Amino acid sequence: MATPNYGYEKRQKELAKRRKKEDKLKAKAERKGEPGQEEEVVNPMLPPSVPAATPADEAEGKPD
Repeated sequence: MATPNYGYEKRQKELAKRRKKEDKLKAKAERKGEPGQEEEVVNPMLPPSVPAATPADEAEGKPD
């Protein structure tokens, strides 16, 4: 008969506790209207976005 792996069970319990705590902090930050701890991650492999020309820019004759 296999013996119980108490270390694994403890680790899973700790991870669940940490995940729950992070979720609570995130929800609390959203309620306050503060920016969350999550920041927009920019992928360095993608080219930077170029703003599209607006009709006002075209009317003024600005070069692209």
